[in-house]
Amino acid sequence: MGGTHTRYALTTEWVLAAPVDRIFDLLTAPEDWPRWWHYVESVVPVRQGDAAGVGAVRRYTWTSRLPYRLTFAMETTAVVRPVAIEGTARGELSGTGRWDLRELPRGTCVQYTWQVTTGKAWMNLLAPVLAPGFEWNHDQVMAEGGRGMARHLGVPLLAFRGTSLRRHQAVSSRGES
Repeated sequence: MGGTHTRYALTTEWVLAAPVDRIFDLLTAPEDWPRWWHYVESVVPVRQGDAAGVGAVRRYTWTSRLPYRLTFAMETTAVVRPVAIEGTARGELSGTGRWDLRELPRGTCVQYTWQVTTGKAWMNLLAPVLAPGFEWNHDQVMAEGGRGMARHLGVPLLAFRGTSLRRHQAVSSRGES
């Protein structure tokens, strides 16, 4: 069963007024994400990884602002404490995801880079028209993740930047010549 798959390159940045170690500890415990990240419906362990978590596989089910849900398995392929976590997704989304953390004078910058293709036929069929909406939806899910993490840690979310916002800013700045 072939077909065209739409590729997305999505980047999110959160800046939280929290030390890098606290954020890293939350990100490396995804089974707890549904407690603080509204759109994470479930995270089910499939296979345990090594002591650092490399090789772990979890099945994620996400909901979103738009009326659909996505389920995929994510295998952790690299962990560099406390600055990076990388994984490979397979299922209704396939590709790679990477968390990069950088300590700042007032907190931590958290960047998530998500390069995926969609596996749902209707999403691929409608992608030429709905891709901007899918990017917006991803940004909404990620913004809620930043807010949820900040609430969970009891710290402010100092900044959020998502893919669709950057694209909109680029279009606006080109139009201002």
